[in-house]
Amino acid sequence: MVEWKKDLGLEGRMLFTMFLLAAVYLGFLAFLAYMGTSAMFMLLFVAIFMGAQYYYSDKLVLWTTGARVVSEAEEPKLHETITRLCVIAGLPKPTVAIVDTSVPNAFATGRGPKSAVVAVTTGLMHRLDQGELEAVLAHELSHVKNRDMAILTIASFISTLAFYIVRYSLYFGGFGGNRRDSNGGALIAIWIVSILVWVISFLLIRALSRYREFAADRGSALITGEPTNLISALRKISGTMAKVPTEDLRKVEGMNAFFIIPAISGSMMNLLSTHPSMEKRIAALEDLQREIEL
Repeated sequence: MVEWKKDLGLEGRMLFTMFLLAAVYLGFLAFLAYMGTSAMFMLLFVAIFMGAQYYYSDKLVLWTTGARVVSEAEEPKLHETITRLCVIAGLPKPTVAIVDTSVPNAFATGRGPKSAVVAVTTGLMHRLDQGELEAVLAHELSHVKNRDMAILTIASFISTLAFYIVRYSLYFGGFGGNRRDSNGGALIAIWIVSILVWVISFLLIRALSRYREFAADRGSALITGEPTNLISALRKISGTMAKVPTEDLRKVEGMNAFFIIPAISGSMMNLLSTHPSMEKRIAALEDLQREIEL
């Protein structure tokens, strides 16, 4: 089993981002309480939504992408590769799925190592050699080992609550229990603060997602011992993406946060991206390669 080395600089940035998220969330809940929003409503709403998102996210992701769970008899080589990488990474074997699309990509989902699903597209399997495929699978298994899906789900739930408060306050005119609704000022204040919380949370969660992609790249390099294979795979996937029909890209754009490389049909600002730029990822992997060679 590989020794899971820590990148203290990267972990520090992730912890700082999560600290900022926690500060924003606590401030938002305190504001809602001060404005008289029903505590019972907030707790019930968060509990139901968080529970559903946490326990059923993997099924929703598979359904959304059209991923099909495959047995060892159907895809023996893929299963063998994942089994071997799991032994190296010290992970239980995840459920294996395939998505029938020309978009070359892969993703992992699930609450944790015991309920994880790793999926690859047919486009990816057709375009990568064995070493590159192993590097991509190791990247996804690193997400599983780091519990990234659970962390990002937990990190996003208050921002989602803020979004729904904005939406339903417009429909229903408030949430009850408000002690200041005689002039409508409380509703307007909650609406404005909810928008600010959602925007700030959105940007912080995007930053957290980018940091976790760096961590998964590092994990792939540690598991395979060959950072150059992931560099080659990233370049090949990125270069192929431009040749994929736009309609195929649009069908899977909703899954960009899960993919190893976003399937994007247009341009996107780095601040709003779920992934670091290709240049930064390759530079970090090249640094890892030099560390290994020393």
